[in-house]
Order: sequence, then structure tokens, then C-alpha cells
Amino acid sequence: MSKAVLFFADGTEECEALLVADLLRRARVEVIIASAMGRRALVSSHGIHLNADALAEDVDYSDVDMVILPGGIPGTPNLAENKTVTDTCVSFAKAGKKVAAICAAPTALAAFGVLNGKKATVYPGMDAELTAAGASYTGLPLTIDGSIVTGEALGAAIPFALALARILAGADAANRVKSAIVYQ
Repeated sequence: MSKAVLFFADGTEECEALLVADLLRRARVEVIIASAMGRRALVSSHGIHLNADALAEDVDYSDVDMVILPGGIPGTPNLAENKTVTDTCVSFAKAGKKVAAICAAPTALAAFGVLNGKKATVYPGMDAELTAAGASYTGLPLTIDGSIVTGEALGAAIPFALALARILAGADAANRVKSAIVYQ
């Protein structure tokens, strides 16, 4: 079974984060929701109270296959301020391990230096942060460049999550989830 860590912070866009967690779990990927706030109790971008599975700094990343950053403001800046999130994303990218981000969160990857020389997408209007960091902005709903997966916004969350399921659990699992949720 593949394993993913989904980072979450106060101000994270809950629909992007929870949809990814839900669809990956349906694909039988183990998903750990890890708080970047130093506490498990969190408040999403639209005031929904959630509890993380663990603190980001307490997770053992040695057997994790992918780390994922959902978007949201101020969620993305909150994620970027956490040393564990930063260090983990950078070390995963350097090792060729899978790193994914959606909506505003690719700007954090850009700030970490992870997108230099990569094709990536981001929430419309935030592309200057990617290109300034050496990324090639695609403007597509979903962009996969090697081990880096980026999604444009909440509207792309289902295709983004299904792509992550395909990468982590295989095409059969992703197609099973797609069929089960009646996604065209």
C-alpha cells in the first residue's frame, strides 16, 4: 500500500485537502493528514474545524511515497512557514520522490526551489511567482512533470486527486474510484 502525507494548516482550502484525502483513501492509499501548525486542531479557510492525524514534525517520512500541499490563503503561507514542510518537500524533490501541490500551493514549492526547470500550473494570476522561480507555467488544470504534480484550483481537484491515485495506486484503482464517484 502506498503512503502519502497531506499537509494541512490553518487557512487551508478544505475542499481541495479533504477531496484529495477522500479519493486517495478510496483508492486504498494510506493518507496521513499532518498539521503544520504545531497542534492537531485546525481551522480551514472557510472556518471548518478539523483535527489532523499527526503533527508534521512527528511523522516518519522514511516510507512515505508522496507529500501533498493543498492550497488556500492563508493556508499556503502557513505551510511555507513550517520547517518540516519545507525540508520534506525539498528533500523529496531532490530524491526524485513525488511532491504534489494544488491551487496557491505551487507558489510554496516555487519558493522552496522545487519547481526550478519544471513545468507547473497554479491558481490563475499567481503564475509570476512560478516563472520567477524558474518554472514554466502551463496554465493547465493539471500538470505532471516527472515526480512533481501541480493542480490549478478547486475546480481541478477531482482530476488532480485521480492523477495522484493513479500514480500511487495504479490505473485500475484510479479508474475504480472514478467510476464509484460517477466522475465523467
